[in-house]
Amino acid sequence: MDKKSEIHTGGCLCGNIQYEATGTAVVVAHCHCDDCQRASGAGHTTGAMFATTQFTITGNFAEYALVSNAGNRVTKVFCPTCGSPIYGRNDGMEGFVTISLGTMDDSSGFEPEVVIFANNKKPWDIMNDTLATFPTQPEWSPKTAR
Repeated sequence: MDKKSEIHTGGCLCGNIQYEATGTAVVVAHCHCDDCQRASGAGHTTGAMFATTQFTITGNFAEYALVSNAGNRVTKVFCPTCGSPIYGRNDGMEGFVTISLGTMDDSSGFEPEVVIFANNKKPWDIMNDTLATFPTQPEWSPKTAR
């Protein structure tokens, strides 16, 4: 199958939300920031970034917005029934969403490429030492989806 025609489906724990992302992720990242740790209840989140034009969602969802340390508005989208974290968006990266890999029906084809906010990584949260690792958010922004 052509990478541009890949279809990735997923949803929340209770089945209220379903989504579809097409194509190849722009980047797959582990994030150790405080906000991701609190939202996930774990040491990090792992997400795959897609252009919003490659993403559709159905169902009843809720949003929680906060201002990051960098001053960006970050919005977390989740299921109001079961609490599953579905995706996030950041106004510093307009036009993109980062989907929580744990909500995908089959995330086995994704490979994390980077670790961000490693300065906040907990010693018990073991990462692959060969991944590109940044102490905070790197100076990077997606230009276009692959």
